[in-house]
Amino acid sequence: MAEYEIDEITFHKRLGILLTSWKNEEDGKTLFQDCDSILVTVGAHDDTNPYQKSTALHTWLLGYEFPSTLILLEKHRITILTSVNKANMLTKLAETKGAAADVNILKRTKDAEENKKLFEKIIEYIRATNKKVGVFPKDKTQGKFINEWDSIFEPVKSEFNLVDASLGLAKCLAIKDEQELANIKGASRVSVAVMSKYFVDELSTYIDQGKKITHSKFSDQMESLIDNEAFFQTKSLKLGDIDLDQLEWCYTPIIQSGGSYDLKPSAITDDRNLHGDVVLCSLGFRYKSYCSNVGRTYLFDPDSEQQKNYSFLVALQKKLFEYCRDGAVIGDIYTKILGLIRAKRPDLEPNFVRNLGAGIGIEFRESSLLVNAKNPRVLQAGMTLNLSIGFGNLINPHPKNSQSKEYALLLIDTIQITRSDPIVFTDSPKAQGDISYFFGEDDSSLEDGVKPRKPPTRGTATISSHKGKTRSETRDLDDSAEKRRVEHQKQLASRKQAEGLQRFAQGSVPSSGIEKPTVKRFESYKRDSQLPQAIGELRILVDYRAQSIILPIFGRPVPFHISTLKNASKNDEGNFVYLRLNFVSPGQIGGKKDELPFEDPNAQFIRSFTFRSSNNSRMSQVFKDIQDMKKAATKRETERKEFADVIEQDKLIEIKNKRPAHINDVYVRPAIDGKRLPGFIEIHQNGIRYQSPLRSDSHIDLLFSNMKHLFFQPCEGELIVLIHVHLKAPIMVGKRKTQDVQFYREVSDIQFDETGNKKRKYMYGDEDELEQEQEERRRRAQLDREFKSFAEKIAEASEGRIELDIPFRELAFNGVPFRSNVLLQPTTDCLVQLTDTPFTVITLNEIEIAHLERVQFGLKNFDLVFIFQDFRRPPIHINTIPMEQLDNVKEWLDSCDICFYEGPLNLNWTTIMKTVNEDPIAFFEEGGWGFLGAPSDDEGDDSVEEVSEYEASDADPSDEEEEESEEYSEDASEEDGYSESEVEDEESGEDWDELERKARQEDAKHDAFEERPSKKRHR
Repeated sequence: MAEYEIDEITFHKRLGILLTSWKNEEDGKTLFQDCDSILVTVGAHDDTNPYQKSTALHTWLLGYEFPSTLILLEKHRITILTSVNKANMLTKLAETKGAAADVNILKRTKDAEENKKLFEKIIEYIRATNKKVGVFPKDKTQGKFINEWDSIFEPVKSEFNLVDASLGLAKCLAIKDEQELANIKGASRVSVAVMSKYFVDELSTYIDQGKKITHSKFSDQMESLIDNEAFFQTKSLKLGDIDLDQLEWCYTPIIQSGGSYDLKPSAITDDRNLHGDVVLCSLGFRYKSYCSNVGRTYLFDPDSEQQKNYSFLVALQKKLFEYCRDGAVIGDIYTKILGLIRAKRPDLEPNFVRNLGAGIGIEFRESSLLVNAKNPRVLQAGMTLNLSIGFGNLINPHPKNSQSKEYALLLIDTIQITRSDPIVFTDSPKAQGDISYFFGEDDSSLEDGVKPRKPPTRGTATISSHKGKTRSETRDLDDSAEKRRVEHQKQLASRKQAEGLQRFAQGSVPSSGIEKPTVKRFESYKRDSQLPQAIGELRILVDYRAQSIILPIFGRPVPFHISTLKNASKNDEGNFVYLRLNFVSPGQIGGKKDELPFEDPNAQFIRSFTFRSSNNSRMSQVFKDIQDMKKAATKRETERKEFADVIEQDKLIEIKNKRPAHINDVYVRPAIDGKRLPGFIEIHQNGIRYQSPLRSDSHIDLLFSNMKHLFFQPCEGELIVLIHVHLKAPIMVGKRKTQDVQFYREVSDIQFDETGNKKRKYMYGDEDELEQEQEERRRRAQLDREFKSFAEKIAEASEGRIELDIPFRELAFNGVPFRSNVLLQPTTDCLVQLTDTPFTVITLNEIEIAHLERVQFGLKNFDLVFIFQDFRRPPIHINTIPMEQLDNVKEWLDSCDICFYEGPLNLNWTTIMKTVNEDPIAFFEEGGWGFLGAPSDDEGDDSVEEVSEYEASDADPSDEEEEESEEYSEDASEEDGYSESEVEDEESGEDWDELERKARQEDAKHDAFEERPSKKRHR
């Protein structure tokens, strides 16, 4: 025993827990039966009965079972009588500082008389108490040591009142510390690995290949796996640092099939052959004396009734997990589950198990935590349960043979109780699709819609594939859906055409769709006194205050506002410097059209001045000053145009009489003052306020009257959970103009370090990060609930002015709205991308049409362009959408009643929208947006499937370019006679039908891809 070490700190910590509960008046009376001492005797090791309170106390206090040892517990002292070698190991327990109680070690020797005196000394200790002795009466002990003790104790046994102290010890063992939880996690990882990586594969092999094997032989085969170190060292199992020497089976694995099932924990594997109908398997490992347990049901060719019952069982177990949390009464848990069965499936109540498991730990079954309707115990955080839920003696209405008339369903898992949802240690696959196997049968009736697993085929065994649709059946379905979509799009196109004609009816709008620019007047000085004093020197002056340049012209200073200056240039020629100033005037070549409107374009204008000077340094300085002032003026004008639509909101009306609804520890985008610090959001009477922690005047106010959309995006598949506000008009946040304000919180936690270095001590026993993953799922769910609840409060406080919108991630598609590839998600009213900046928010009811570009065979991506009802608003492009998502995008657009067209090339939308804005009435009178889809309609009217496929392949853009190049070469060589290509065409022998078809394609091509609709379109 020299290799064993006793942890004295853990010993005294747990001894203190026991003594505290014992000294408690209520626990001492009800659980410890008012005893003043507890006598614990352990004889020889018994492999047939490993779960006893005596050995459990040894393991809990000492870490190991100490055979041939007696322990006498008193409220102030613990006495341990054992052999010399064991006593030497325990000596340091008496020397520990801050001990929970005095530790008295008595050493047995080979001297029988001396040992008799030691036993008598123990009896004297008991006589010194109230003679009420706590024992564990259900424990069965044996061996030489027990016989020697009984020979001394039995004659005086009548002097003492022996009471049962099992409940007192059970309460102390129920709540596990971190080290105990780590051991149970380790045992659970091994149990799950054997179930999912070994049993499932072997089971599917036997059933697949039709091999005969008995349940008991299969069970023995699994039991011998513990000696296979290579299996447990497989990296894919992710067992971590498991000490295989301290791994053992809790019990021999239980395998049942073929119509004979026993759902009790005491079930025994029989010698009947394995049958491929409903197979139950339960198994459990012990690690460092701490137990785990897992059980699963596997269905082979299940009918709809079996699938329905199993799906109900999975849902029932999920509810059971929800009910098991800190503070729950065990009896109420069973009653609630039974109530669900009576409400939803009363026909299954007679088949329901009588209890739902018990506590688990050092003992495989802690009966004090038995989950039934009569147990008044209250669950506490840190307890571990072995939950077993199932239905027995179920009747199969359509049995395939006599052995499958009856069946049972069972799910077993080991969990840890927390203050929220429990941690499931044995998270092995249990969904319908994971445990269902089909052999040549249709699996389309699966209840949960999950694709079932197929047993892996080995050798010559054959399993027929699932019954599926043929290619022609799939094509028929696609064609019917496409026809419905095309018909709906025609209706939408007709509606858009009618709306456009009505919207731009004669006299309803100005003939020009573009607002006329306003004439701006610039005034440098209102009176002569404002001119600078240096004007008397008759030199070029740059007046920053008046934003003007004063030029000496014919002996008089003449000011020119900087806005009238187009550009300036400086040239050196010999000893002179030439400064040329060019001014804005109408009719200039190369200038922007209508760059600066003129009140009277027919007036006389000065286009330029040229000055010559020999003072090189001064002219250089003047030129630099003019350039700087022009840049500053241009920048101001750009900012003025950019911030022209920025509004100044009304004042926020704060709630004064109470603390407003709020949410803490949220970040904001865009950040205030460029600093990323968490603040809080408050809901007030007419809006919300984000308060920065930096200072009280650093905040962002958003009024309900300026909110256009309110979004909540959960953290599923994302690193943040967020609330996003899209405004009607932009506001200023710091020095930034923004129309989107986002509040978010990151999901990740700093204590979870992927490198495994930071705070590693908290991950002891969780090397495969099972608890970490479950903890992250719980944290994500909690964040979603918190943010969604607050977003709903914002919508409610707005009194119906805004509604909460949540993205549909299942409809999302990838694209590039700006520079990076992002995931765009539709919502009820919008298409959004809220994770990365810049954000994308497109309101669907503002869209006029959508156009799908670069839709042609051979390309991997296509583009999507949205044209808005406000034609002066530039179209939005979403580029590089994977071609695999084309049908999904079309279906989504069609479901939103958005008229869309598609084409093989990118169009010049700047030119098209310019033409539309110049005369929208004429645009719609000539057919409106119909030019985008006219070619496809013409081709599809009188063509069958084979012809359309041939034309589509023949109309490839690369082929068209080759045809164009051939035509150009032919035209160029007409003067020289026949060209080589013409000779080849004649030799090819093309008939007139082929030539006419090519001509029609060429005409259709030119009509389809012109950049804008012509004024007079050929019908």
